[in-house]
Amino acid sequence: MVETYTRLLLIQPHSLFRSHLSHLHQRNPSILNKPSATLLVLEILNYRLFSLYRYQGKSKTLMYDVTKILSTLKGKRGDHRVFRLAENLCMNLILSLREFFFVRKEGKGPTEFTETLNRITVVNLAIIIKTRGIADAEHLLYLQTMLEQILATSQHTWSGKTLRYFPPVLCDALIGRIDNRGLSIQAWQQAEATVINQCTQLLTPSANPTYVMTYINTSFPQHRKYLCAGAWVLMRGHPENINSANLGRVLREFSPEEVTANIYAMVDVLLHNMQMELQHGHLLQDLIMKACANLAYFIWNHELLPLDILLLALIDRDDDPHALRIVVNLLERQEIQQRIKFYVANRGKPEHWLQTGPFKRIDLQKALGNHLSWKERYPTFFDDIAARLLPVIPLIIYRLIENDAAEAADRVLQFYSTFLHYYPLNVTFVRDILAYFYGHLPGKLIFRILNVLDIKKMPFSESFPHHVNASNAMCPPLEYFASLLFNIVHNVIPQCHSKVDTSNNGARTIINRNPTSQPGSTNAYEGQKAFYQIQDPGTSTQLILETAIIEIMSLPVTAAQIVTALVQIIVHIQATLTQSNQGFHGPSTSSGQGSALPASPSGASTDSLGRGRQTPNPMGFVSRSGYASQQLSCLMIQACGLLLAQLPAEFHIQLYAEASRVIKETWWLTDAKRSTSELDSAVGYALLDPTWAAQDNTSTVIGNVVALLHSFFSNLPQEWLDKTHLLVNHLRPIKSVAMLRIAFRIVAPLLPRLANAHNLFSKTLELLLNMMVDVFGRNSQPSTPVEASEITDLIDFLHHIVHYEGQGGPVQPNSKARPDVLALCGRAIENLRTDVQHLLSHLKTDASGSIYAATHPKLFQSPS
Repeated sequence: MVETYTRLLLIQPHSLFRSHLSHLHQRNPSILNKPSATLLVLEILNYRLFSLYRYQGKSKTLMYDVTKILSTLKGKRGDHRVFRLAENLCMNLILSLREFFFVRKEGKGPTEFTETLNRITVVNLAIIIKTRGIADAEHLLYLQTMLEQILATSQHTWSGKTLRYFPPVLCDALIGRIDNRGLSIQAWQQAEATVINQCTQLLTPSANPTYVMTYINTSFPQHRKYLCAGAWVLMRGHPENINSANLGRVLREFSPEEVTANIYAMVDVLLHNMQMELQHGHLLQDLIMKACANLAYFIWNHELLPLDILLLALIDRDDDPHALRIVVNLLERQEIQQRIKFYVANRGKPEHWLQTGPFKRIDLQKALGNHLSWKERYPTFFDDIAARLLPVIPLIIYRLIENDAAEAADRVLQFYSTFLHYYPLNVTFVRDILAYFYGHLPGKLIFRILNVLDIKKMPFSESFPHHVNASNAMCPPLEYFASLLFNIVHNVIPQCHSKVDTSNNGARTIINRNPTSQPGSTNAYEGQKAFYQIQDPGTSTQLILETAIIEIMSLPVTAAQIVTALVQIIVHIQATLTQSNQGFHGPSTSSGQGSALPASPSGASTDSLGRGRQTPNPMGFVSRSGYASQQLSCLMIQACGLLLAQLPAEFHIQLYAEASRVIKETWWLTDAKRSTSELDSAVGYALLDPTWAAQDNTSTVIGNVVALLHSFFSNLPQEWLDKTHLLVNHLRPIKSVAMLRIAFRIVAPLLPRLANAHNLFSKTLELLLNMMVDVFGRNSQPSTPVEASEITDLIDFLHHIVHYEGQGGPVQPNSKARPDVLALCGRAIENLRTDVQHLLSHLKTDASGSIYAATHPKLFQSPS
């Protein structure tokens, strides 16, 4: 019945996404007070509906609901099974979030997360910020407060090897955090005598069973947290030296967070004692083998501790050189590998919703072990200790790579890649780990990471396996990249609809895609696939885009080579597709120019960047697309901008360098014989809207590059727009009005979007003003003398955007600019020629000489 219910929900969610747990509680207030009902709901959510919530964008709401359960249970004695299941579900939910999120739904104060979840949240924030950026500048302002909420009750600090991969903005926020790991050992040493005395009475083989309740009721919290550490010391390498029955009874009577604290403390003591024994001449390999044997006693022989939390505690101590070696050794032991094989054999295919029969039910004791099952009699449906490891293995891989243990990561993935097919976030894991460590992964490990995916089910390009496995690292041909872009146009860019633009004294009908242009074609636009057909990373549209991103990041060539190839396609796209269009439909007559695009001064022909450059073979793109070649060229530019915006920062830096090189090398900008009027005409052509230019057959190299940059910028999160100054720096010094207009055309459209990000707005505005100083500064020497009247439109734009930012939106009659922005303008104006200063006088803060200040004197009397 449970299996039928969950499959029906996958197909028809109905009212599922009303706050699910709250909704259940309202309908039946007592239901979640029953452990059996709570367990069943959590199992269904964690192992069946988790991905559905993500697909529908409801993960955050579910996370807040589950957090409430955790907050009530983490200090409650004995409810380990419900707590650990809820914690594992919350772990999956946190790792599924791929945009900045608030750790509290409302209010202030520390989070309601557990210690383990707090640590994972910080790591996930690092992954989100580094691989996807922060979309809204306001979130950036909240980051410090959020970290304070997360770490309010935690003493944990991350190792230098982990922090070197964290994004700078997160490192800066954590920079004042004190490393208290040394203090934890001091606290242990102070408590050690009392703890060992208590453990001797409690854990010797002949200990009185009645002392268990005495210990639980009379011991102090600062001593109870070292119970497992005391047991570890008493073992002396021989697990049979302690009374496991008494230890198990006490641990089960502890609250779940007390058990977690015990695990973290035991790991600290374990690693400290190893260091001491090494100093006394013991062999490292012997110590590691002994430590793993003792841990196996805790985990497998008597099932006293949860394996997932122990592994997470060990990788969080990667500042110790032996912690990760213990983790890898544990993962390679027969006990865990047999458990994983048993899980895979009994679970069938990862696509559980496609199975025709019910699953094999596993006995409670076998599924969860002593610690979690204990007195409970409620059967498991989908839960299993092995399944609890699914979100943990990826975190272990991250930590191994951070510590330069690529070989160890390769060995772990070699065994666990098939198991990770069951991980509902495996596509996201592969995409993010390739982005997080881009440029630092050996080819062999990249190939192993790709095997985490079920390759046959992924929409990879046909030639991708050949390129990623090539013995010699060569950049794929342009046809490969063009096919990737075409696939994004076909499956990701929204379907174009017929519309008419009646502006600019004429009606232009944008040619709509014709899905019936090729009889029998299977490439027509398909509607969104249902959830149960593709779970991760969400919609099928996202899957196509994420697959293209994974392909690009897996290629054994540099970011510079890839970006150069993509830009090369874009600058020639109209000429290439027009030639393709001729082959199928005869010569174009839209402008009476046939296939020869205008060569002066625009012309995106194959001569535009010099002869001898490679161009893609376009055959088949136009016919398969169902679009006219003019429209397809614009969509290919959009697709390229979208793709580049998803890639790591290394690609963005290369794009800025390559785009500026293409612009600066355009022949008519470097031809000193050209008159000002010719350059103005050329700029007019170059900056024509690419949609119109494509239809008029007047597309240009610069026009295509500017359109590519605009598409790229429109898909970037606000935080990553901070790097746009690199593009301007490549273009400077600017010596002509033509280049100034091109730079304004590239950067200026960003400013309205930055109206809510004051620091970034000011930085970008300062770039524009400095470019004006390059051409119209008091000491500048432009290539051709120019009058200030030639840039009145740029002056008007500056006036408008300064007021736009002050208003926080469209300019109103009473809009006021910010005093600090006007001060910034005033400093730049001082460096301009007198005639240009006059045009900008309304943007000065000087009350005696500023038109703006004269009309708003109160603003400058009290700038605060």
